[in-house]
Amino acid sequence: MEYRRLGKSGLQISALSLGSWLTFGGQIDDSTADALMSMSYDAGINFFDNAESYQGGKSELVMGKILKSKPWSRSSYIVSSKIFFGSEDGKPNQKGLSRKHLFEATHKSLISLQLDYIDLLFCHRPDKSVPIEETVWAMHNLIQQGKCLYWGTSEWSAAEIMEARNICELHHLIKPIMEQPHYNMFVRNKIENEFLHLFQHKGMGTTIWSPLASGLLSGKYSQGMPEGTRLSDETLAWLKESTVNEDRLLKTQKLQIIANDLHLSLPVLALSWCLKNPNVSTVILGATKVKQLEENLTAIDKYTMLNAEIMEAIDAVLENKPKLPVY
Repeated sequence: MEYRRLGKSGLQISALSLGSWLTFGGQIDDSTADALMSMSYDAGINFFDNAESYQGGKSELVMGKILKSKPWSRSSYIVSSKIFFGSEDGKPNQKGLSRKHLFEATHKSLISLQLDYIDLLFCHRPDKSVPIEETVWAMHNLIQQGKCLYWGTSEWSAAEIMEARNICELHHLIKPIMEQPHYNMFVRNKIENEFLHLFQHKGMGTTIWSPLASGLLSGKYSQGMPEGTRLSDETLAWLKESTVNEDRLLKTQKLQIIANDLHLSLPVLALSWCLKNPNVSTVILGATKVKQLEENLTAIDKYTMLNAEIMEAIDAVLENKPKLPVY
């Protein structure tokens, strides 16, 4: 396994990590979740990603139970949670980024995960109804109280992150050090354009999600919509609408040809492509089967195969490389 610094922090995070969205407490049973975490840990993965809202809080309960059963040293792994959507009845103060919800949700996550502290705590979305100053102070206080070690954002804009950082600098508060953005071959602008200033001048790290475009870059949807997949779930119709279209399916077929020429599977090619980006601190894997995870883990040994010529060939297929301003 390769380890990368999370932005300018001193934290060493595995380049591949394991996420629990839709799987833990949902698509897979607890024994499979245990097997996936064990395989990940044995392969050198030290980061497990979670959130208060995943499966209505069940995901954190499952992960907490598994962690409690392992002989792993607490210093050997990193756990995250993300706060915004809530996991209860959706009453006014049971979601969002108010000080009240941030404190109560963090406390609830600590109980569910059976941990004394959360390593990485994310503000899962920006909250337009709460002053950023209130959110920033609350995150600073949570770190001071030892309930989390680092804080960051997920799906915030560069402008919102900069506003939070400016407030931190004004009041000498602890700054956000990581962002969890959507990033894959089809979704590129934030990482490759909007956030470049944050990477180059502020030292932000990233924990990217959906590197396989919800399975589209695994090739499983090339011949239709198989049952039992996340995009076949009616409750995730919004995800299907934003992910699958004829143009992307055609490009996936062309990417498969490149993968075949390299003797790689399509998902390993897609994961390797993400790992090539130096501004990606860790690529969060999602898996429902041990065999699937085993294959995806090989990307850590394959991504160096993607030389400049291959990356150009991939860009020629994708036709979506962000155009940066010329000064």
